Amino acid sequence: MPAMPSRPDPAPLDAHAREDLRFIRQTLERAGSFTAVPGWGGVLMGLTALGAAGLAAREPALGGWLRVWVGEAVLAVVIGSLATALKARASGQPLLSGPARKFALTLSPPLAAGAALTAVLYPSELALRLPGLWLLLYGTAVVTGGAFSVRVVPLMGLGFMLLGLVALFGPAAWGNALLGAGFGGLHIVFGLVIARRYGG
Repeated sequence: MPAMPSRPDPAPLDAHAREDLRFIRQTLERAGSFTAVPGWGGVLMGLTALGAAGLAAREPALGGWLRVWVGEAVLAVVIGSLATALKARASGQPLLSGPARKFALTLSPPLAAGAALTAVLYPSELALRLPGLWLLLYGTAVVTGGAFSVRVVPLMGLGFMLLGLVALFGPAAWGNALLGAGFGGLHIVFGLVIARRYGG
């Protein structure tokens, strides 16, 4: 009687189970996180912030310095919003999905607090501490919003918070340079990481 061809041993059951669990875990992470955080948009925001830091450093009066940074903030919001919308559309992720809504809702309160405190503190001598306040509150916004995003986003927020603490407790003369390091440097570095690892 001819010998039957031998069949390869079936893959062990535990290998199938591990693969199924890995698939389920990745699917849940994608469903529960906002992945349309724009990498290249962050890089562009960083480049405009470096330009703003250079322009603001030349302003002789606090009012001119503040106008430069408020203009940069408005420009960054426009860039970030457009880049997020484009990335969401390209990846097929709804911009108003549950994770996206949570991301926006947790990002907004610290930013609104920063705007209100800027209006209150500007006329006083505490205006020299605005860079620390902005960096700290923006970092808080990114950490809390990042809870609904990819892992690198909260790490970026912690970097902003650290720079904010340095700006608050260090010499006031460091403020503009720290704004450039944060809104410029951190956005560029983390934007490149996000673009490389998570697309766009």
